Amino acid sequence: MIAAHKHAVLLLAHGSPASVDEVPEFLLRVTGGRALPPEAIEEVRHRYAAIGRSPLTDLTLKQGELLAERTGLPVYVGMRNWHPLVSRALARMQADGVRRAVVICLAPHNSRTSVGLYRQSLAEPAASDMVLDFVESWHDHPLLVRAFAEKLSAARTKQVPSGPRNSGKSQASVRVVFTAHSVPERTVRAGDPYELQARETSALVASAAGLEPSEWTFAFQSQGMSGGPWLGPSVEDAILEMKRAGERSVLIQPIGFLCDHVEVLYDIDLHFKRFAESHGMGLLRTESLNDSPLLISALQEIAESRMRARAFMGGQ
Repeated sequence: MIAAHKHAVLLLAHGSPASVDEVPEFLLRVTGGRALPPEAIEEVRHRYAAIGRSPLTDLTLKQGELLAERTGLPVYVGMRNWHPLVSRALARMQADGVRRAVVICLAPHNSRTSVGLYRQSLAEPAASDMVLDFVESWHDHPLLVRAFAEKLSAARTKQVPSGPRNSGKSQASVRVVFTAHSVPERTVRAGDPYELQARETSALVASAAGLEPSEWTFAFQSQGMSGGPWLGPSVEDAILEMKRAGERSVLIQPIGFLCDHVEVLYDIDLHFKRFAESHGMGLLRTESLNDSPLLISALQEIAESRMRARAFMGGQ
C-alpha cells in the first residue's frame, strides 16, 4: 500500500443519465453540443427505458470505494458526460489539497474517441495546480485479463438452456464472441490503436481461459448512427456466420466494458438476443466485471506502480 500525503486516484468514466427524461441533455454533452436528429434521440430514450436505468454510475462509484479500501488513498470519480462530472471531481480534489493523482480511464483500450476525450476533460483550471499522471491504456494488464477469463470460465461451466438441439450441452462447447464498442473507421485509419488493442485483449483472455483459436471470434458492437462507416464485423454478422457453420448457440463476452451499462443490458441482453432467436440461435452472455476483486486488484496495481515509479524518479 502506498501511503503518500495528498496523493490520490481519479477514475474517469463515460457517465449515464439517471432517468429517461435526462437523455436529451445527456446526448448534448456526448456530442459536445451538436444536436442529433429527433429519431436518434428517441432511439436512445427507448434503449434506456427498456432497461429501466443504467447502473453504470452506481457501479463506478462502488469500484472507487473498493479501490480506496485497497490502496488507502482517496479515490475520486469523474464522469465525462454526466454527474458527477470530471470538473466537479477536479474541484473537490483541489479543495482537498491533492497534489498529484493517477488518472485511470475505465475504458482500458485507447482511442481518441474515448480515452482521448477523457484526457481533454481534464483541461480545467482546477487541474492546473495538480500533477495528473494519465494512464493511456491498460488493455493487456495481466489482472484485467484474469478478471475477464474468470468470468468466461465460469460461464462456460454452465448448461445451455434446454432445447431439442441443445439438451445436455455445456457452454464449454459453444463458440465465444468477444465484443468491444465500435468506432468510426476513419478513427483507425488515422492511426488509432483501439482496434488492435481490443483484439489483443480478446486473444489474451481466450488463451487464459484455455480456448482454441477455432472456439472464439471477435466482433464490434453498438455501431453509431452517424459519422460514416463504423468498424465491423458486427455482432449480427458474427451470429449469422456461426449459424452458417452449424452452430446453434453463441456466448458473448463484452471485453470492451468493465461494468453493466446500456451497451450490455440493452444491446446484448435484449437486441442481440432477439436477433439470435429470430435466426434460430440461442445467445448467452458472461457476467460483467462490475465489482470483481481481480478488476479492483488491476486498478490497485496500476495506481500503486505509477506512484512508486514517480517516487523513484524523484517526483512529489
